[in-house]
Amino acid sequence: MEVKARAPGKIILSGEQAVVHGSTAVAASIDLYTYVSIKILPSTENDDRLTLQLKDMALAFSWPVGRIKESLSSLGGPFPSTPTSCSTASMKLILALVEEQNIPEAKISLASGVTAFLWLYTSILGFKPATVVVTSELPLGSGLGSSAALCVAFSAALLACSDSVNVDMKQQGWLIFGESELELLNKWAFEGEKLIHGKPSGIDNTVSTYGNMIKFRSGNLTHIKSSMPLKMLITNTKVGRNTKALVAGVAERTLRHPDAMNSVFNAVASISEEMANVIQAPALDDLSITAKEEKLEELMEMNQGLLQCMGVSHASIETVLQTTLKYKLASKLTGAGGGGCVLTLLQTLLSGTIVHKVIAELESCGFQCLIAGIGGNGAEICFSASS
Repeated sequence: MEVKARAPGKIILSGEQAVVHGSTAVAASIDLYTYVSIKILPSTENDDRLTLQLKDMALAFSWPVGRIKESLSSLGGPFPSTPTSCSTASMKLILALVEEQNIPEAKISLASGVTAFLWLYTSILGFKPATVVVTSELPLGSGLGSSAALCVAFSAALLACSDSVNVDMKQQGWLIFGESELELLNKWAFEGEKLIHGKPSGIDNTVSTYGNMIKFRSGNLTHIKSSMPLKMLITNTKVGRNTKALVAGVAERTLRHPDAMNSVFNAVASISEEMANVIQAPALDDLSITAKEEKLEELMEMNQGLLQCMGVSHASIETVLQTTLKYKLASKLTGAGGGGCVLTLLQTLLSGTIVHKVIAELESCGFQCLIAGIGGNGAEICFSASS
């Protein structure tokens, strides 16, 4: 039996950066996925191995199951129904296993993801031999929640292989977990995210797990759902950014100009609240859909202006904004800023010819363009007979 799981990436529609200062933000899933497949292998005395293949990078890591058990058996488990944080002592043991793989220096950033995989695998399934394959439609490190989608997909596939969730293995196609299973899945994914990011907010894994959209402020999450399909052009500038430095820069500007920046944060909160209301408002015909999309465009443009006030734009982002503006399309950065990705709302009645022209112009600048539906399903699994 092969178990497959997929988990979506995410975007921030409104409120990034300001959310750290108490503003409201709105995030949504996108229909670009990370996929994980697991084949549990029959145990043999000679060559029991756990193999992780990262197909997109042509990399594979493999450990004798006996070696893993020798290193980690003192941790107890598996304990699939009890999401548990990786202790400092456990982390050292897992890091030793990761270091044995001699990850190329150019790919060393992958080490934290491999560490998360080993913790999730041994915690949920124990020491079973298996082949795990990962593929993804999400660019890495671009602010689209690729690490969270990886942790969610890992956790979904592993839990489906365990006895801790109730799923119908005979049903065809992609299946959605029940509410209690999603809660368990989200908690495990968060533990994986902590191994990758240290102190994540939990927003990315929550959006990837549950899908749709969420509104969040000061740790409080509210699930929301669009009354109509939304589609975005996502432009990856391919410019790396230092999130910690960008957040620190906003904080320093706030210290220098507290009144002005507080007004900016309050304005962002108002935009996010209005955006959530617009998204959920009924759209009964083409006219009302167009009106909603025009409101969303205005709110995106206003949010982008405030992000510029915070000092987190970038020359590459401005190039995208100027390009899409020529075609009367509204755009804003998503995530930390300083590079990363830019969102452009594609209206329902927008000509496909215009979309192709915009993409061609952006790609001529060296950017990567992706088109994604917004607010779809979260984590899903399916089963197939092993070939």
